[in-house]
Amino acid sequence: MISQTTLGLAVAAVALMGAALPAGAMTLDEAKAAGKVRIGIQADNCPWGCLSTTGEAQGFDAAVGRAFAKSLGLEAEFVPLAVANRIPALTANRVDMLIASVGITAERAKSVQFSHPYAANTLYVTAAKTADLPDAAALAGVSVGVPRSAPMDTILTKEAPSADIRRFDDDAANIQALLSGQVQAVGSNQFYIQRLDKASAGTYENKFKIGQLYQGVATRLGESDWNTALNGFLKSYIGSEGYNASHAEWLQVPTTDLPATIDGVSFTVSQ
Repeated sequence: MISQTTLGLAVAAVALMGAALPAGAMTLDEAKAAGKVRIGIQADNCPWGCLSTTGEAQGFDAAVGRAFAKSLGLEAEFVPLAVANRIPALTANRVDMLIASVGITAERAKSVQFSHPYAANTLYVTAAKTADLPDAAALAGVSVGVPRSAPMDTILTKEAPSADIRRFDDDAANIQALLSGQVQAVGSNQFYIQRLDKASAGTYENKFKIGQLYQGVATRLGESDWNTALNGFLKSYIGSEGYNASHAEWLQVPTTDLPATIDGVSFTVSQ
């Protein structure tokens, strides 16, 4: 169990590490020579990615990262990142890849290379059960929290232009804003409700669905070595005993079929 105190410490760690990380991304051959791969991960967003009280990376993304590193005979070195800093950290060469709950979108595919998807993630608007918010139109004049630059931000900015959108640095801050009354609703993923129930049982509910995302591993554009290695790994890993066990342990929802294609996105580097 990751406590609110631990989440707060994780957020502070993310801020410090994001500012201090030197550029150090490697090619696949360089990573093999070094014996490690540097993987960007979220520190505050369990069950996807989070830090234990001792600073160890946990969550489904961490499990996928360790399995990938092991398949290459490498050590996984995890770098905690805030939501808005994920892609900038990758493009600035601070990490070799992102396994950080990065939803695959055509817009993001202009900046990063996605692997085939490895998991699904449903997005909602979540609020107190007493709130009458049946659809996006009902959000007019309502304060709605979103993680800055996340898909919930993009979707609700477009679909609820009359809402009072308030942006927070990460998922933990977004959840805390709802719990503390800073906002009346939040753009959430499918696991927010579990975390909200742990903090205030029976108070909140998902009001309506705003999107369906699929998570992919992100690498830099043109890096065919990492992209090829990741797609080969995912082809054998998804559906395996290890994948199913980690999915059950962390996500605790049934596995689902993942799409072979997504409009506007290529899962392989063009040669």
